[in-house]
Amino acid sequence: MKKAFAVSAVITLLCLGTLAQAVTIATVPVGNPGNAGELSGAGAGGYGPDRICGSVGYNYNIGKYEVTAGQYTDFLNAKATVSDPYGLYSTYMADPTNYYGCNIQRGGGGTVPNPYTYTVASDWANRPVNYVSYWDSLRFANWLGNSQGGGSTETGAYTLGGYNGQDGRTIQRNANWKWAVTSEDEWYKAAYYDPDKGGGGGYWDYPTKSNIAPANQVLPTDPGNSANYFINNYSIGSPYYRTNVGEFENSGSAYGTFDQGGNVWEWNEAIVYETSNSAYRGLRGGAFNNISDPLQASIRTNYIPTDEWDYSGFRVSEVVPEPSSLIALAGGLISLLSIRRRRA
Repeated sequence: MKKAFAVSAVITLLCLGTLAQAVTIATVPVGNPGNAGELSGAGAGGYGPDRICGSVGYNYNIGKYEVTAGQYTDFLNAKATVSDPYGLYSTYMADPTNYYGCNIQRGGGGTVPNPYTYTVASDWANRPVNYVSYWDSLRFANWLGNSQGGGSTETGAYTLGGYNGQDGRTIQRNANWKWAVTSEDEWYKAAYYDPDKGGGGGYWDYPTKSNIAPANQVLPTDPGNSANYFINNYSIGSPYYRTNVGEFENSGSAYGTFDQGGNVWEWNEAIVYETSNSAYRGLRGGAFNNISDPLQASIRTNYIPTDEWDYSGFRVSEVVPEPSSLIALAGGLISLLSIRRRRA
């Protein structure tokens, strides 16, 4: 009987593994390393001190879109099936009606013979995930960098070691990162910097390559300079509130990112505000229920890293290998081909 139970459990887990799909993150390259930053920060209604933002001394790739409910569902099916020790799933995600959740549903009991399974309806899969804490976003980035699947959530770009508290100010990006939650400078540069502005590079006020507040209407064809935020009415109403990522196809930043204004606030690595027992992490970009102010470059906000809200999500960055690494890789491939030819 015990043997039959064990075999049943293994089959259950193997079948469950087929539910977790490989996540593909569409990225755009952000070049122009060493660009000048600009003074930014709290602005009207924002929080934290002003600082110079947007200067990044290296090339990197950034998520073209916010991480979606579909991508996060695949993450949950890979890492939160037999219990969920790090609280990667919030039950608020399941309720779009009362809590503006992103409609990720959980079934099962979280035990070996009855593991959790996560699903999201097709009309929700390409909308941004919400109700994710800062630690949830770091764990997603670690998992991406560890080849997904059964890859660790606790090591990689961030050494977490099970930590889930309010402080964590010593948890910073490791030098050997592959995928990470955006730094504030990475996020800001991708949103507002334009290497061609003014003939020598400069910053726009809005992440739609404009100094004029975007429109918020969802039309069959996006006229440009549009975003999902609140002007007298929501861009879209119940039950969605958040648009599909990239809905405003003609309203990208200069680098080609979308929805860095509106839809959901996005976590970044900055420690904006500190108390004796808490380190508040930064968010940028505003959300579907905000007026236009938070979409501007001058506005930042912050939350305790354990906070999970209907209006907060995240975006990731990817490292670009140094030229020397690419040369070494090419050399290795050439050597391997040479060996194969000699053996042939």
